[in-house]
This record gives sequence, structure tokens and C-alpha cells, in this order.
Amino acid sequence: MEPPEFTIADAQTAFDRGEWTAAGLVDRYLTRIRQIDRSGPTLRSMIEVNPDAVAIAEALDAERARGRTRGPLHGVPIVVKDNIDTGDTMATTAGSLALEGNIASRDAFVARKLRDTGAVILGKTNMSEWGYLRSTRPCSGWSSRGGQVRNAYVLDRSPLGSSSGSAVAVAANLCIGAIGAEVDGSIVRPASSSSIVGLKPTVGLVSRAGAIGVAAPQDTLGPMARTVADVATVLTALTGFDEHDPATRDGAKHAAPDYRRFLDPVALRGARLGVARECFGQHEGTDALVDDAVARLAELGAQIVDPVRASSLPFFGDLEVELFSYGLKASLNGYLGSHPGAGVRSLEELIAFNEQNASRVMPYFGQEFLEQAQSKGDLTDANYLRVAAELRRRGRDEGIDKAMREHRLDAIVAPTEGSPAFVIDPVVGDNILPGGCSTPPAVAGYPHISVPAGYVRGLPVGLSFFAGAFQEPKIIAYAYAFEQATQVRRPPDFAPTLPS
Repeated sequence: MEPPEFTIADAQTAFDRGEWTAAGLVDRYLTRIRQIDRSGPTLRSMIEVNPDAVAIAEALDAERARGRTRGPLHGVPIVVKDNIDTGDTMATTAGSLALEGNIASRDAFVARKLRDTGAVILGKTNMSEWGYLRSTRPCSGWSSRGGQVRNAYVLDRSPLGSSSGSAVAVAANLCIGAIGAEVDGSIVRPASSSSIVGLKPTVGLVSRAGAIGVAAPQDTLGPMARTVADVATVLTALTGFDEHDPATRDGAKHAAPDYRRFLDPVALRGARLGVARECFGQHEGTDALVDDAVARLAELGAQIVDPVRASSLPFFGDLEVELFSYGLKASLNGYLGSHPGAGVRSLEELIAFNEQNASRVMPYFGQEFLEQAQSKGDLTDANYLRVAAELRRRGRDEGIDKAMREHRLDAIVAPTEGSPAFVIDPVVGDNILPGGCSTPPAVAGYPHISVPAGYVRGLPVGLSFFAGAFQEPKIIAYAYAFEQATQVRRPPDFAPTLPS
């Protein structure tokens, strides 16, 4: 029997009533992973399963039997992206064969927080190798270690973003929730293409320590799930001050004790929402769905301000790519240099490994971006400081902050992605259209949530809400009210391709 599409609350109710055990649920998910991720549709969303997951779940069941539960995630199966350290027997590789056998000595902060609140880390998810930034023409969801992640709704379509495996695992019901990571779009874009909810928190709300990042001004980790309520529950578990990530000092001051308290079905009444029209115009089907969603927001009581301009920054534009070049070099040198089990100890050694193992590591596309990053200086370089300051100015002062202030907005809405998912093509690379709204909140470091808005010929489309720093309560509330009123999400049926 397949596991139901449990929410976290459903699972806890079933556990309390004795209808399910955590060990039984974990076992069902492991069976489903074997049936549809490793065979059948062969989604390849999981890069590794935790061999200790059943034993961990059994221990948590024993705790429950003794009258102790650690919190709302007690016994809940969660998967984490393969750039996040877990101090167990699973490797952390960012999808790369160069890091096979890289066993971390301790949990990343978020992994420890999950365990402290009783979650079962079921396994690690496949991803775009090195966070999508190995080549200048990469393919979303492909890694040399894990192969190509497939979109669960239409198998030959892209899963998008580097947290592709996390999104697909949630959509295909291989877990209850997941942790993704984003520098620009890597949580929200795969959430949109997999018809799930993904939240990119404000930079600093969730620690990045123990995770392989790209660029510190924009890097963050965040929750992905099938419902807004589950995202709020997982986010609550992840926040807190971490001495290994100084940005969390400010984040801990703004963290809510429990984000579930903002799950208000009438939150949209009186909310003033701006429509970022610069994020439209790439696909008529996406635009029509999101326009319908905006009309529904108005019916639910929101005051719509249309249009507003959230940013003039293009997705992966020149300034952002320059920031990523410097940031990736610093991030990889820092991570690899502190993980003796990684095999390669620097970006320079990684590039050499890839060249020596090109037939296995680079069968479709190269490592131009890694080479570009290697040529950069460090984070004290005057050009890096200029680029970071200019992005901050354009993303915040002349972008979201300006729009929010001038139009007196509570949040901004837009299509998450400019079009439905394109066809997977590892030879040519991704066919990303320039629409969508991941860049403004990513560059600003501000919160962004994507929630299912509907389907274009069976391909999911997401609606985004984003706002100023630490405004997670507002965007969670608005996304929840929209979700509850529309209930558009449906499970995938693993169609091989679109009908002609």
C-alpha cells in the first residue's frame, strides 16, 4: 500500500491514534522510493537513502510510547539536499563524483535542528551539480553522481532549479517535507514546476553553516512541502542563532516562536498587494493563470496595486553572475578545505579532478563557470565589494524597498517562473525564459514563497509572494489564505510526455 499524502498534522494524528508508527511510515516511503525513484518512472530525486532511517524511527516510536515527543516533527520523514552535511553515514557531495565518500564529522545546523525536533532524515536529494554553477549552459537537475532528476508531472520536462530533487521527492510523495537551498530561484523555481510550496527565507533567518553554498549575500536554506502549513511547521524548527553563521544573530531576533500561528484563512482581507508586471510576458498560459490568481486574491479581500516594479535586475544577469563567481570560489575553498574526507581540497583541485575524469563528470557540458570562478580574487577584492554593494542597492533600495514604500504594500505577487517547464536537454542546456520573479527577493536577501496556482496542459505553475526583510509571517499568511481558498494542487501521474 502506498503511504497517504500525509501532512505533518495528519501524521501526528495517525501516530497518536496508533494507526501508524514512524518506523512503518519510513518503511513505506523507502519502498516507494525503490518503486518509483529507482525504477518505474525513475525520478532520480533521491541521491542516497539513510540506512539508519528505520532504526531512528523505531527509537522515536519508543520515545512516544514512553510519553515523550520532541515536537511537531517527531517521527516525520524529511529529506535534505545533497549540499547539507549530516553527521552520519551519508555523503555530502553537491551532486559531484569528486566528493564521493565525503562523510561529514557533524551535522549542519539545520540537520541538527531537524533531529532535535524529532524528524527522521530519510535521505539526501539529487540536485543540479554544484548548485547549477559548474557550466555556463547547465541542465537543471543533472548531476554526475545522481543523474537527471525528472519532473514528476511530465517526465521529459525540467524539474528546474538546483533543489530539483527536493521538490520532486515532495511532489511524488517520497517524504512529507524537504530542505532545499537557494542563491537565486533554487527553492522557489523547482517548487513551482513541481506544484508544491517552497519558502526561501530572509538571509540570516536559517543558518547556512555546514552547507555548501554559492554566495553568502544570497545563500539560504529553506523548507519545501505540499502545504503551506507544513512549510510553516518546518521553518519553525530550522530557525535560531548559530555561532558558525554570524548572519543568524540578526535572524534570531526576528524569528517567530511558531510560524503556524500565521496560518490565517482570511489574512488577505485588507492586504495591499502589488503586481510585479515586469515578471510577466513570457508565456500566455502562465500569465493567464497568474492573472486569474490575482483576481482571486482581490475576491478574497486584497487591495491590488497593478502594476508595480520590484526590480530591473534580470535572472542571472551580469552583476549577479560576477557575484557568484567570487562567492563560489570562496565558498568551495572554505568548505573543501575544512572537510578532509572530500578528496579534493580546493576549487583548483576540483577543476583538475573534473578534467581527469571528464568522461564520467562532464559527458554533456563542461566546467566553464568553475574555471571563471577560479580566476577571481578573494572577497576583499575591490570589484567584488563594488558588485555586492551595487546589487544590494538595486535589489533593496531601488527595488523591493522602494516599491513597498511608494505603493504602501504588504507584499508583492508575480509568477514564480516565466513559463511552464521546458523539455530536458543536457546537450544544449536549459531553455529558461527571462520572466519569473526569483531574482528580486534573491538579490535583496528577502523572503519569497511559491504556492501552486494551477496547470498549463498538465505542467504546474506557481504564484509567488515576496516582501521585505523578515516578513515571513505576512507571506506565509497570504499564501495560506490563497491555498485554502483555491485548493488547486493535484498529485502527479508521471506522464511520459505531453500529449500531441
